[in-house]
Amino acid sequence: MKKTLLLLIIIITTVFTAFSQNVGSSPEYIRAITSQWKGERFADGRPKVSDELLERLEKLPIEAVWAVLRNRGYLNQFEGSWTILHPDQAMTGRVVTAQYMPLRPDFDDWVKEQGKRENRTNPPTNSWPIDILTNGDVYVADSYGKVDDGPILGDILATSIYTKSKKGIIVNGTIRDPDGLLRIEGFNSWSKGMDASFLQQMMLTSINAPIRIGRATVLPGDVVLAKSHGVLFIPAHLVDEVVSTAEVTEIRDAFGITRIKEGKYTSGQIDSQWPPEIIKDFLEFVKQQHGKLPITDEALDRFMKERNW
Repeated sequence: MKKTLLLLIIIITTVFTAFSQNVGSSPEYIRAITSQWKGERFADGRPKVSDELLERLEKLPIEAVWAVLRNRGYLNQFEGSWTILHPDQAMTGRVVTAQYMPLRPDFDDWVKEQGKRENRTNPPTNSWPIDILTNGDVYVADSYGKVDDGPILGDILATSIYTKSKKGIIVNGTIRDPDGLLRIEGFNSWSKGMDASFLQQMMLTSINAPIRIGRATVLPGDVVLAKSHGVLFIPAHLVDEVVSTAEVTEIRDAFGITRIKEGKYTSGQIDSQWPPEIIKDFLEFVKQQHGKLPITDEALDRFMKERNW
């Protein structure tokens, strides 16, 4: 009887701990909402997509990557119209999310008290998401587009972000101190604008929970591809497929452009279903690139089977 009661208490305590509300999402919750990822994870539960895939992804155009996501039914992963610190520099990384809302004193008090229980540093709370960043992370924050008294960081916090992650920030809101930010070599930012004011009447409400960035739904552990014309959030479990498929698409486009310039085929032939002779020519073109391609033979075979040119 005592053993049964003790077991029941342990189960209740475990369930309560796993699903009780924290400022930072529990590893159990993050694993649950990203359950389609089957690889390695960080201690906080986020999927750990490899550095090698991030490096390959950075070289790809957003359009080729987004096409794969859309074909898989992920239609709400892109957001455009950004103010970018360095528009000529792309950024990839693993997402750490943060949610900000208009200040409500009673809830803000709870957040600060809960932060103490979670052993977070003393306020200001907008440093808390930065404190947990690791190398390769991208800080993604929703501050609901607030402009006046809306910037969530300036050069001091940006320096901390880059020191910890060697990346930058994507924020659905504003930032400040552009002159100072430009002095942080390697740091980049995508924001909805810059303002000379500083954060007031706002509060942090969650870390590593699902957030909305414009048109996109973003989960902790997503992989981001940020370029001059927009930002794409990729579910971790699709990154390998997305990268491999987009790489083959790039090869296909290079083949088409090369053969059109040579006068061998017309644009209509390249953009329509390919007859056997063009498919054969394409595969020969791929063989000539052997050793230069990051994709595997299996990825190429999968791509050829799924395409109906």
